[in-house]
Order: sequence, then C-alpha cells, then structure tokens
Amino acid sequence: MGVSRDKIKEYYSKVSVKDQGEMATHTCACGPDAMPPYIREILKEIPEEITSRFYGCGSPLPPALEGCTVLDLGCGCGRDVFLASKLVGPNGRVIGIDMNPDQLFFAEAHHAEMAQKWGYDNVTFRQGYIEALDEAGIEDDSVDVVISNCVINLSPDKEAVFKEIYRVLKVGGELYFSDIFADRRVPDAINSDPLLVGECLGGALYIEDFRRLMRRCGWEDFRYMSSSAATIDNPEVQALIGNIQFSSRTIRAFKLPDTEEDICEQYGQTAVYRGGIVGSENYFDLDDHHRFFKDLRLDVCGNSCSYVQDTRFGKYFDIYGDRSQHFGPFSGCGNAPAVGGSDGGCGCGGGCC
Repeated sequence: MGVSRDKIKEYYSKVSVKDQGEMATHTCACGPDAMPPYIREILKEIPEEITSRFYGCGSPLPPALEGCTVLDLGCGCGRDVFLASKLVGPNGRVIGIDMNPDQLFFAEAHHAEMAQKWGYDNVTFRQGYIEALDEAGIEDDSVDVVISNCVINLSPDKEAVFKEIYRVLKVGGELYFSDIFADRRVPDAINSDPLLVGECLGGALYIEDFRRLMRRCGWEDFRYMSSSAATIDNPEVQALIGNIQFSSRTIRAFKLPDTEEDICEQYGQTAVYRGGIVGSENYFDLDDHHRFFKDLRLDVCGNSCSYVQDTRFGKYFDIYGDRSQHFGPFSGCGNAPAVGGSDGGCGCGGGCC
C-alpha cells in the first residue's frame, strides 16, 4: 500500500503554487541555522521565491565540492541546486532532478538569473524519477556527489533509489542526504495517507530496515552526521501518528567496494587532517563521532581510513600505515555490525570505530 506519484505531485504542487510553501507540519521545514556559516552567506543570494518554497529536513551539502559533479535528487524549486552551483564553481556541474513540473517551473524561472549572478552556468534541471535515473540520462559512474533533502522517504521503491545512486556514483563518490526516519515500521494506514506522506511521515523508513537496505545496495558502512527529533507542531497530525518517534537524520556513505568492510577492522592506521577545507579550518568532522583536529593524529579503522584517503578528501589528509597487517576488530566495536543508531550501538550504520 502507499500513495501514488500523482497524489504526491498534487500535494507539492498545491503547497508550492497555491499555499506558497505552507505545509501542515514543520517536519520538512529546516531553517538556515542547520547550515554552516559559509553556506548561509550563499543562501542570502538565492531569490525569496525559491527559498520560501523550500522543503527539507537538513543541510545535505558536504564540504570540498569544488570541481565536483553533483546530483540533487528531488530538487524541487532548486534551492540546493543553486547553492551547490556556487560551491562546485565554474569547473563543476550540478544536475537537479524532480518529478514535479510545477516545482521545476520555479527553478527554471531563476536559472538564467543565478547563472548571471554566479558568473557561469553549470546547472541542468531534468524532469524524472529518482528510481530511474537512467531514464533521465544519468550514466554509470558519472557523479561525484549525490545529495537529497527530505525526498527519498516519498519514493514508492526506495531500494531502486539506492541502487540507482550506487550505479551513478563514481568509485570514491559520496552519497550525502537528509531524510526522515522512524523508530519502528510505519503502519500501512499512515503510509497510505496522502497528507502524512506529503509531510514526510508516511513513507519514512524504519532505521534498522534502512541499514539492511543499504547493505543490499552495496554499502557495508554508512555514517550519521546528525540526528534530531522531527518537529510536528500539529496536534491533528500528532494524533494520527500516535507514539511513533520520527527523527531527522543527515547521512553520509561512500562508494568504496574494494575496501569497505561490514565492521570496524584494525590495521594500525592513523590519519592526520592537514586543513584546507573551507568551513573546516580547525577540524574536520567525518561523522557525528569522528572529529579530526588539524595536525593531530587519530587512530582509525580501515573504513574510516578509506573515507579520508580514497575519496576527494584524500588531498587534505596524511595517512600512516596500510592494510598489510590486520589486528582484528577495532577496539570498542566488537564483532557484530553496529545497529544503525539504535541505543546501545556505536552510532554508525554498518560498523565504525
């Protein structure tokens, strides 16, 4: 059971065109405070007609994007596309995909204006479905970073979405997205309610099913960047969802099929952040519990080492040691994979130190 794409399109067309951004809850109403200061400065340049129609539950714009090809899934009116356009610079490229022509209308309406403002045009908008990126012309191994802001929960086939993301990412590429998750499997009655689906509650993945889904699609490990209780602020909606606890989470995962393992393995490796990333002048956060202070060595598991060595972050790190000698599970992680953010786990998706 679920809500049809046409119903979802209708819901977002209504709030975008008629109600000018007013949704029934604050679940997908993340403000600019979630952004780092350097992105908030860029946000000031985005037209109010775009920002007032923005729906999102996080700030899925990772650092060090200069020169990257970025794909925004469910780009809506284009806010994050235009932000990413500035961040990747003239040598980068940003593709925004959305199924809703009413929202893409606003994005295209400001396309030329933003290109003139930035001094270059590196943006393409395409109408299509995030479950079928091939139909939108996105080729295998062609994207450096995939972002999405509170959209994947709306998909009727989330496994297809994550398989497509894995397909289009280059080796070493990153998935960095924000979405709404549930602390249990959401009942069919909620998943079939157009209002609750439109508000990103119906359709939200149970966090443990998400962990299992990621593994099936190729990711043995993923990392939580942040997690907070989702804001409802609507007594009628609260009554419909009962005591299900929803959370807004920002997640990072890298496509590293030859090095990624399902738990934290110890190889005696150490990583040092040497600085140079805008917004991370004094330290770099790999996830919500790995903070690399500039010039300070940090012992890391094999996965974490790969994440800062075999990706676009590699030029900012010095790595000591290799995988020639194995010392067993990383201390404190154990032999079992972590539980994807549940109480009692180490807090990452598929196992980390």
